[in-house]
Amino acid sequence: MNQDFRTVRVPLADRSYDVLIGHGVRNSLTSLLPATVRRVAIVTQQGIPYNVDPGVPHEVFSIGIGEEHKSLATIETLCRGFANMGLTRHDVVVGLGGGMVTDVAGFAAATWHRGIPVVHVSTTLLGMVDAAIGGKTGVNLPEGKNLVGAYWQPSGVLCDLDTLATLSPREMRCGMGEMAKYHFLTGDDLLGMGMVDRISRCVQIKAEIVGADEREGGRRALLNYGHTLAHALEIAGDFSLAHGEAVAIGLIYAAHLGQVLGRIGDERVRQHYDVVGGLYELNTALPPFDHELLLALMGRDKKALDGLTFVLDGDNGVEVVAGVPADAALEALRVMARA
Repeated sequence: MNQDFRTVRVPLADRSYDVLIGHGVRNSLTSLLPATVRRVAIVTQQGIPYNVDPGVPHEVFSIGIGEEHKSLATIETLCRGFANMGLTRHDVVVGLGGGMVTDVAGFAAATWHRGIPVVHVSTTLLGMVDAAIGGKTGVNLPEGKNLVGAYWQPSGVLCDLDTLATLSPREMRCGMGEMAKYHFLTGDDLLGMGMVDRISRCVQIKAEIVGADEREGGRRALLNYGHTLAHALEIAGDFSLAHGEAVAIGLIYAAHLGQVLGRIGDERVRQHYDVVGGLYELNTALPPFDHELLLALMGRDKKALDGLTFVLDGDNGVEVVAGVPADAALEALRVMARA
């Protein structure tokens, strides 16, 4: 393994775990497996150009590509496969792939025998800086994204930077959308760092927040900056927009909504455009979806506390704002569409 790697600890008391970031770290998989493991179920997708060797008998389960396969039907198929291979509580699920794979593999592990260990081997930038870290697992329903799931922390995560060389420009942009979010949470100049340090810093930010608020009772909700509209856009467009692309647009919308509510001014809105569209070179245009539809979808968001709930910028930084009036949310959509 290349020696230029980093280890970030996710601090969760007796459930703390390491995230290894660097080239070739997938070869360290056996070091993250529990000593009791006898079998491993590897959940992946066709087209993932990497294999892993857990050093024990294992079977590979390939799930479908596309958000329509991020479903309860896929979980049932996986669990029936686990039953046929005789997977027990002493065994392990390994999620090898991007965010969809780790979400599905993690949820399957959380539900099989009421919970068995899972290790993630992330192969996308989006997964490395966000999806594979923090224990959020879940699948979609027609009514909304990630509405069915569980908090189930992995035993460890491997972020192998070798896999980034295989990603399309669009997949890299998806990861950049999540990185841009961290810019607004911290102000860090992530683009001024090398890739190992850049990903490590994102993992450190998320690990610190997850360690303080594992189940999103407060501060962890800040990680959803830009995500309320993003999830609505994904559903409204039948997932023609990838997650990171939608998050980039959602960050701009959050700025406009913050301005409509009097939380920020013109200059801070321009800063959002400068960072998302300028520094990160991401699309910031609102797609021509029906605004009432987007409003209804945003109302189904998981973090909704009292009516419409958003994570918004303001004088005190980014924070959760509940009870946002529907007319303000619609006005922000109209303003953004005209921008």
